[in-house]
Formats: sequence, structure tokens, C-alpha cells
Amino acid sequence: MFKKSILLSVLFVLSLLFIFSACKKEQPADAKKITVATDATWPPMEYIDEDRNIIGFDIDILKAAAKEGEFEVVIINQAWDGIFAGLDAGKYDAIISSITITEERKQTMDFSIPYVNVGQILVVKKDNSITKLSELEGKKVGAQLSTTGALEVRKNNKITSKEYDEIGLAIEDLANDRIDAVICDNPTAANYVLQNQKYKPILKMTGDIFTTEHYGIAVKKGNTELLELINNGIKKVKEKGIDKELEIKWLR
Repeated sequence: MFKKSILLSVLFVLSLLFIFSACKKEQPADAKKITVATDATWPPMEYIDEDRNIIGFDIDILKAAAKEGEFEVVIINQAWDGIFAGLDAGKYDAIISSITITEERKQTMDFSIPYVNVGQILVVKKDNSITKLSELEGKKVGAQLSTTGALEVRKNNKITSKEYDEIGLAIEDLANDRIDAVICDNPTAANYVLQNQKYKPILKMTGDIFTTEHYGIAVKKGNTELLELINNGIKKVKEKGIDKELEIKWLR
């Protein structure tokens, strides 16, 4: 009886070890944990909700990449002023904050593969059938001063350009029929057209994005191991179409 009891005890311990081992395979103990900074002030890409949570398109993309790439992320809010200096000083491992990949920035930091293409798009009243900037000849189009949108409008001298200090003023003029359309980047457009209850019933984004501006996750120059880890996660997100689902959720 005593021997049987010992045997049962041994079998019980072995079964627990087996279960524990199986759990370890589902969530690897050696999964890398990285700290990622963001300036959570630009909806719908990254911002703080009413419950003080950091949310947005960039945040969902990062979490999806972490899940697919089998690493963990800790997200911290960091003011834009000094965000790149913090990366260089090692205060965090990476930055995801609607950062456009440029040749100038590549000189001082490394970037992941692009996770989204952001570009200029038109915003019009819901009853307007226009889908292209060229269809607005003879019309008045609003844009923010010194932006890509303003430059795009100026390229066509048959369009009357009206430039604003802040894009919200252009959106308000469009809502009140003072101009015929607004051109801005699609996350900004989505914030006003999809998230703002004042404008959502009367405005829409129309046509396709017609400029190219790629966003990437920044890491410290030379950190190839981290870059490979992040890129692996992003690639899997793209392969599964998760990025497109998130674009529909946040940007369309």
C-alpha cells in the first residue's frame, strides 16, 4: 500500500510537470520584453482615452506585432520634445509615434519595415460625389499652412487654395459650406470624420490616398537584434492581414 502511494505521488508530480511544460511552450519564458515610447497626443494614431489608457492605431499595431513576434511590450507616454534623445540615451528600447521614415532620420536611428502608408486624402460633404483633387478645379479647397496638403493644392492653379493655421478651422469651414473640400493626411481626416460626433454625420473621406508617407518603429542605431524581432512581428501581422483590419477600424 505504501509503495502504491509513492507511485501515485510520483505520477501526480510528473503530470504537473508535464502541464507546466505545456504552458511554458504557449508563453515562452524567454520572451523578450521591450519598452516602447509614444507621444500619445495625436488621435487616432496614439492618444489617451477617458480611462487614461493609451490607445490608437499605432498601439494596436504594436501589440499585434508583439503577439505575432512572441515578445512583450511596455508602452510609456513621452512628450515629443526629447523623444528621440530619450531613445539615444537608452531610456526606452523603441519609439512608435507616427514617425515618418526619412533619409535624415535614418542617419541617427534605425527603422523597422513600414507598418502603414499615410498620405493625403480629400474630405468632402457626404452628398458630394467628388473623389479626386483634379475634379475640384474652379472650387475652393482648404488645407493647413506649410503641409503636404497645402503644397498639393498649389500644384493646380485652377483650384482656389485657402490655408489655415489649424486644420480644424478648415474642417469647420467645410461643414458650414464656406469651402468645397479639405485635404489633409488620412489619420487626421479619420479623427474628424470617424471619431468626432459633430462632423461624422455630415463629412466623409473620399477617393484614395494620393501621396506616400511611410511610418516605422524607431530603434537605437545599430540595434539589429531588436530590429529583427520587431520586423518579424510586423511581417506576420501583414501576412495575416491584421494591419488592414486595423486600418479599417481606425483610419477608414
